[in-house]
Amino acid sequence: MFNQLGVIGCGLMGGSFALALKKAGLVKRVVGYSKSPSTTETARRLGVIDVAAESALLAVSGSDIVLLAVPVAATESTLRAVRHLVDPKVLFMDVGSTKCDVVEAARRALGKQHLPAFVPAHPIAGKESAGVQHADAALYQGRQVILTPLAETHAPLVQKATDVWSALGAQVLKMTPENHDQAFAAVSHLPHLLAFAYFQAVASQPAGRDFLSLAGPGFRDFTRIAASDPAVWRDILTANKTEVLLQSRLFRQALDALEAMMQGGDAAALEARIRLISEARSNWHMNVPRGGSRKDS
Repeated sequence: MFNQLGVIGCGLMGGSFALALKKAGLVKRVVGYSKSPSTTETARRLGVIDVAAESALLAVSGSDIVLLAVPVAATESTLRAVRHLVDPKVLFMDVGSTKCDVVEAARRALGKQHLPAFVPAHPIAGKESAGVQHADAALYQGRQVILTPLAETHAPLVQKATDVWSALGAQVLKMTPENHDQAFAAVSHLPHLLAFAYFQAVASQPAGRDFLSLAGPGFRDFTRIAASDPAVWRDILTANKTEVLLQSRLFRQALDALEAMMQGGDAAALEARIRLISEARSNWHMNVPRGGSRKDS
């Protein structure tokens, strides 16, 4: 059991982690800080945190486990603000959807002395609705959590991080930051970019409103993630732009091939290509533990 969890960023992810640790009986006290005082106060009022801290440093002070649940662009400044309290006796983790930029931010902010205490993490969990009011103790149950420890990372803390997430019902995997960002550019970041572009393309047409009034479940499912948090996805797409743009080029190649068959009137080739894709999709099974579901980032 931990004596105190320090949560920096009392939104959906940080709040859910706090509630999950409380429900599992893994923490005695939770101290939280958010940039917005109203968010911190809401978290306290809802019982997500026990004490509202006035700064990130005060949230870390006295904590033996710390979760950074801030936008990835704020990782470096947040770590700089608390770095003199970062040591291998305290487990520091983040929940960022990109990892190479987070790791580099941690290197700059923490330096060689403090970096070993930081275990980069990415829980594949979330909801369409952000905010601490949607925090859920069961958010991480049956979900995957990717850890991307560095060569410098203190091994006992990697094991402790694994044990914590496992105790919350998550399946823990380990990857390099590079492999993580490559993989999630393909299966998460590009799909969001496509959903944003596709919905805009339909809605911005002169008859777009009429088209949308006729949309059914397929359109709803395909575009659901276009309602995702704009600031979060600005940061993700900017941070992982090299890998996302690579995946975008591969997508364009696949789309161009299908369009060429349509342009050339080659119905047989078009059907054959669609059949191959359809069969591949039918034979694909998501790598999610029983009882789990997928995440959008």
